[in-house]
Amino acid sequence: MKSALSGILVAFSMYSTIPVKQIPWQKSTMRWALSFLPIIGLIIGLFEWLWYIFCTYFNASPVFYSIIAAIIPIIISGGIHLDGLCDTCDALCSFGDIEKKLTILKDAHIGAFGSMWLMVFLLFEIACFAQLYKTPKYLIFVFIGFSIARALGGSKIVLLPCAKNSGLAHIFSQNSDKKIVLFTLIFEAILFLILTTLAIFNINNSIFISKILICIVIIWYFIHNKLCKDIFGGITGDLAGFFICTTELIFLLVPTLGGMIL
Repeated sequence: MKSALSGILVAFSMYSTIPVKQIPWQKSTMRWALSFLPIIGLIIGLFEWLWYIFCTYFNASPVFYSIIAAIIPIIISGGIHLDGLCDTCDALCSFGDIEKKLTILKDAHIGAFGSMWLMVFLLFEIACFAQLYKTPKYLIFVFIGFSIARALGGSKIVLLPCAKNSGLAHIFSQNSDKKIVLFTLIFEAILFLILTTLAIFNINNSIFISKILICIVIIWYFIHNKLCKDIFGGITGDLAGFFICTTELIFLLVPTLGGMIL
């Protein structure tokens, strides 16, 4: 019980702006920390749902809704995963060797390519949220996507070899109970998706949308694994953040297109 509570505090202090008691980072407090990363996604999804209810009740404009909806995950997470997105885009666009790419990931400054792709990412999110506001049939998949993205992203920290012997990914990887954490994260991802699908079972084509999401996310999961191993030599915190952001975008795009077409 104490390890679980410590894990929650570590996960929330690192991956969110939610104020919690600060505790020392050591093996006993970090062993299950990654298992609670999806809870932060659930909180984001809850606030997204409340914001949607508020905007529909007061007949807010799609632009107003979509911009705030894109900001909510940044406010709750502190933008930590977006930092990984920017650094990864800078590294990928450098076309350098592994050492150069890892140096760019480590650099605290953002480059031109990171800035450009961050703008593209946020504009893409805003466009999807605006369309979902008009065709919200499968919006619930978006709400749960924040949690599933974190479950799958966290699994990479304990599953893949680390690209370097330093950094947050290495710290969490070394101090995690890898088998328990990996099982818990995969179980959470599957459970959340099943419960979401059952919640809208009566909506036309909800099973089809769920299958499409599963297929695309699984394909992207293994493509990202290969990218990490072949281009960077392993996983880093930035690469995990990059995966979480892009997976969130998949959970935005598929329900958006599904609501438009089906």
